[in-house]
Amino acid sequence: MTQEITVRLGHRSYSIVVGGGVLSTVGERLRALGVGSRAVLVSDGSVLHLHGDAVTQSLRAAGFSLTQVVVPEGERAKSITVAQRGWDELLAAGIDRTSTVVALGGGAVGDLAGFVAATYMRGLNFVQLPTTILAQVDASIGGKTAIDHPRAKNLIGAFHQPRLVLVDPDVVVTLSDREFRSGLAEVVKHGIVADEAYFVDVERHAGALLARDLPTLERVIAGSCRIKASIVERDEQETELRAMLNYGHTVGHALEASTAYGRFAHGEAVSIGIAAAARLAHRLGLASLDTVLRQERLLEALGLPVRLADVDQAAVLAAIGRDKKARDGTVPFVLAPRIGEFRLVFDVPPDALRGVLAELTHAEIAS
Repeated sequence: MTQEITVRLGHRSYSIVVGGGVLSTVGERLRALGVGSRAVLVSDGSVLHLHGDAVTQSLRAAGFSLTQVVVPEGERAKSITVAQRGWDELLAAGIDRTSTVVALGGGAVGDLAGFVAATYMRGLNFVQLPTTILAQVDASIGGKTAIDHPRAKNLIGAFHQPRLVLVDPDVVVTLSDREFRSGLAEVVKHGIVADEAYFVDVERHAGALLARDLPTLERVIAGSCRIKASIVERDEQETELRAMLNYGHTVGHALEASTAYGRFAHGEAVSIGIAAAARLAHRLGLASLDTVLRQERLLEALGLPVRLADVDQAAVLAAIGRDKKARDGTVPFVLAPRIGEFRLVFDVPPDALRGVLAELTHAEIAS
C-alpha cells in the first residue's frame, strides 16, 4: 500500500511517497509538479543497470527530454572533480532553472546530485529516488547536500530541499548483505534518539528485517521517514533539534575520514559511533548500563559492528576536531540518556572520549 508523508516547510513543502513500484511513477508525479520539460538523471553505473530503465521510461513517457550523468560508485562520487563534471554536463545539455535533477541511487549519489542542483544557476528542481535503506530512511530527506573534503566528510555543502522523494522498498532486495545491513544503522539511530516505540518494534522484528520481509521493511522504512520528516519540519537547518540525527555520526564520520573512506561502509562507521556515544553517555553518568547494552545488542542482532580494531585513535580524535558541527571550536556530541531521548553535550572531556575509544577496542565498559 502506497503511503504519502508530507514534509511541511511552507512553500518548500514536498511529499515522500513510500510504496512498492513507485520508481516507475516518477514521470507522471514530476509532470504534476509543473516543472520544465528537461530532466537530468544522475546515477552510478550499477544502479542504472538495475533500476535505470524503469525511471528513464517513466520520464520519457511523461514527455521529459533526458540527460544522463553517470558518476562513480560510493563516496568517490562526492568530490569537487565530479561536481565540476556535473556542472559541465548540465551546461552542455542546455539545462536551465526550470529543469530538474533526478538522483537515482544511494546517499552518496543523492548528496552529490543535490549539491550540483543546489549550486548550478543558484538552484534547480531536485528529486530523490533513493535505492538503499540508508538513503531511503535518512539521506534523501531534509535537503542536506554535500561533497567531501579530503580531511572531512560532507564539509562543503548546502541545504537544498527536494521537490519530491520516492521511496520504493522493493529495490532494496538487490542490495548486498553489507550494504543492506549498513542502512539499518540509521533505522536504529532514529529509534534511539526520537521514538522508543519504534526502537522496540525494530528490536522485535530484527530477524524479519534481516530476512528482507517486504511488509516489515515497508513499515519500518515508512516509520523512519515519518520520524525524519517530523524533525526536519521543526528544525530545517539543524539549529539544535535536528542535531539529534547526528547521533553516532561524530565518531562515525571521524572513522570514515581517518581511514580515507575506504575501510568502513557508512552504516558500519555510524554503528560503531552509536556504540561510542552510548558508552560516552554512560561514562559521563547520563545513561544506564542497560541503555548502552540495548543499543549494542540491537546493532549486533542486525549484523552491525560495535567494536574497533586496528584503528589509529589519534587520527580519529584529530578528525573529530575537524567536525563541521563544531561551535566556537567545540564539537558537540549527541547523547541518549534513555531510549527515545537525546541531549546535546558540548563539554565532553577529551579523556572521556579517549577512554571510550579504548573501551571499544577492548570491549569493556568502565564502571
